[in-house]
Amino acid sequence: MPSTETPPTTKTLPAPSPLTLGPTTTRSRLIVGTGKYETYELMQSALDASGAEIVTVAVRRERLVDRDGRSLLEFLDTDRYTILPNTAGCFSAEDAIRVARLGRELLEQIDNAGRHWVKLEVLGDKKTLLPDPVGTVEACRELTADGFAVLCYTSDDPIMAVRLRDAGATSVMPAGSPIGSGRGIANPANIAIILELLKDPAAGGESDYPVIVDAGVGTPSDVTTAMELGADGVLLNTGIAHAKDPVRMAHAMRCACDAGYHGFRSGRIPKRMYATASSPWEGVISVIPGE
Repeated sequence: MPSTETPPTTKTLPAPSPLTLGPTTTRSRLIVGTGKYETYELMQSALDASGAEIVTVAVRRERLVDRDGRSLLEFLDTDRYTILPNTAGCFSAEDAIRVARLGRELLEQIDNAGRHWVKLEVLGDKKTLLPDPVGTVEACRELTADGFAVLCYTSDDPIMAVRLRDAGATSVMPAGSPIGSGRGIANPANIAIILELLKDPAAGGESDYPVIVDAGVGTPSDVTTAMELGADGVLLNTGIAHAKDPVRMAHAMRCACDAGYHGFRSGRIPKRMYATASSPWEGVISVIPGE
């Protein structure tokens, strides 16, 4: 349901309200990845254009160093960005837990606020990159018990989303569509159900529980769709990194996120089967035939 926030009174819309995710509060509701760019320099420019304050980084060492031996972390302003370490490439709960702890150790060494959390991914196979539901719940429980704020990647299954919240996830992150597919929000009805179950007090949810759409976003309109459904934010990587012009696309995604945020809170008109005239029929000037 749209919020009851005081509407803006100026001609320029205000920035979206801050979003709290566990120990971190961010002004930008767009979270972007750091992988798949042709160069680290291009990545830097795209991150800047996105306006993001949180960037996600795959912890596995082979993803942190390029072919020239340069470390990704050398190209991230760790005073500007909160790093969200992720367990991409893990196919078991045990592996994901190990990688999450490695990420915490790494960020403790550079004193980055991201040391307190993890984006959890436990994948089922290398072809679909769909989440393993059993391994994901198992890892979520253990990492939560270990003090992590767990932002949990999952499918768009509403029941699975509830299970992960109950397992202690700080945020549930349903996929719009498979990772890197660019198919957008394949099943908006399921995302809407997840939002209702997790955020509507009447359904047992909490209105401020953060739900972030993660994966499959290819265009700015995909971002807007996710936000207009009521998502608290969007996480994406490939849609920017593999665009022909990543910097321009990053800026477009930024604008789309803000547009969807305000669009949802504006309260859209209901859909109707038939047309509704913009002007009333009453009081129209009648023309008498023959005159």
